Amino acid sequence: MRDDLQDLVDEVSRLLAAPATLEDRDFTMLAFCAHGEPGGGDPGTTMDAVRARSILGRGSTPEVRRRFEEFGIADATDPLRVPADPAAGILTRLCLPVRASGRLQGYLWLLDGGRTDVGDPAAPGLAEAVALAAEAGRLLAEGRPGTADLSAALRAVLTGTAPGRAVRELTDALGGDRTTVTLVALRPAAAGLPTGWTPPGAGAVTAALPAGTDGVAVAVLLPLSRDADTRPAGALSAAALARLPAGSTAGVATPRRGCLELPAQWHEARTAARVAAVDPRLAPAASWSELGAWRQVAALPGPDPSLARLLTDPVLTGTAEVWLDCAGSPQRAAAQLCIHRQTLYYRLGRIAELTGLDLADGADRLLLHLGVRAARLTSANPVPEPPGRTGDLSSADS
Repeated sequence: MRDDLQDLVDEVSRLLAAPATLEDRDFTMLAFCAHGEPGGGDPGTTMDAVRARSILGRGSTPEVRRRFEEFGIADATDPLRVPADPAAGILTRLCLPVRASGRLQGYLWLLDGGRTDVGDPAAPGLAEAVALAAEAGRLLAEGRPGTADLSAALRAVLTGTAPGRAVRELTDALGGDRTTVTLVALRPAAAGLPTGWTPPGAGAVTAALPAGTDGVAVAVLLPLSRDADTRPAGALSAAALARLPAGSTAGVATPRRGCLELPAQWHEARTAARVAAVDPRLAPAASWSELGAWRQVAALPGPDPSLARLLTDPVLTGTAEVWLDCAGSPQRAAAQLCIHRQTLYYRLGRIAELTGLDLADGADRLLLHLGVRAARLTSANPVPEPPGRTGDLSSADS
C-alpha cells in the first residue's frame, strides 16, 4: 500500500524534462513535480495560471476543465497535445491519459514547451512515460485495498483503544517499521463533511473521528516514498480541501519512521489544522514544521487572566498583536494599522491600563503576545484578524 505516485510523477518529469502534474479524472491534483526542480526547464515556459492554481490547492475551474475536454482528453487513449491560449495565459501541455483496463482514471500533464512530438512513437522518453501513465492508472484503479480494516486500526491507535495491536496491524500493512509515514488532519468547516466524502490519494488510510473541541474529524495516514518528502501530503491536503466546504483546513505532521509515534503526529497535524483556521497566512493547509511560535501558543490552555478586559476590545487586541509582530516598532505598526502614530501611542496606553502590564518589559510583552494569539486559537469566536493584514495561500503546496 505504499504510495508510489510521487515517485512515478518525478520519473515522468525526468524522462521528458518537464514539470509534471498527476490529476484524477475529476481534475483533482494527486501529485506534482515542483516548479524549478532539476529537469523542470525554463521558468518562463513551465508555469501558467492553470498549473499554479492546481498546486495552490484550488483545483481547475469548470471553464478550464471544459476547455481541456474540448480537445478530447476524456476519450483519448494515446498522448495528445493541448494547444496554448496566449490570451488566457495558458501554455501548451502534453496530456498522457491515465487508464486501467480501458477505464479513465486521470491525466498526467507536462508543460514541455511543445518539444515532444506526440505523433512520433520514438520521441525521447515518450514510450517510457506512457508506460508509467499506465502504472499510475493501475495504482488509482486498485484504490486502497483493506482500507476499512486499516481505518479501524488507525482509529484505535489515535483514540487509545488497543493501540499496541493496531500499531502492529498498520506497521505490517504499510511495509514494516522502516516505512516513513505522516498524518494529515482535515478540519472541515461548520457545514461538515459531504455525504459519502472520502479523501483522494492512493495509499491513504482514513479514520473519521468524533469532532473534538478543535473540530478535526478526519485523520489520513499516508506512507511516503521518501523520508523527508511531504509533497504527497501537500497534494492530498489540497485535493481534499478542494472537495470540502469553504473554510476547511488541513494540517500535516512531521514524517517519522513506522507507526509507533502516530499519537504525537496526530497532535502535530491537529495543531497545524487549528492554526491554519485562525492565521490566514498559513491557510488553508499548514505543516507542523512551519508553525513557529504557534507551537508554544497551542500548548497553552488559553490567554492569561490578566488579559481578560483587553480581549473584549477587538481594536485594542488587534493593535497589540500588530505592534508586537512589528517588534514594538511604532513606525511599522502605525503604517500597517493605517493610523497616526499618536493614535497608536494612545491605544498602547489603554492596553497597559487594561492589563496592568509594563509594555517596556520583555517578559510582559511576551505574556501579551502569547495571550492574544492564544485567544485567537482557543476562543469559540476567534479574535478578528488584526487590521491592515491580508492572508496568502503560499503555504497550500507544503
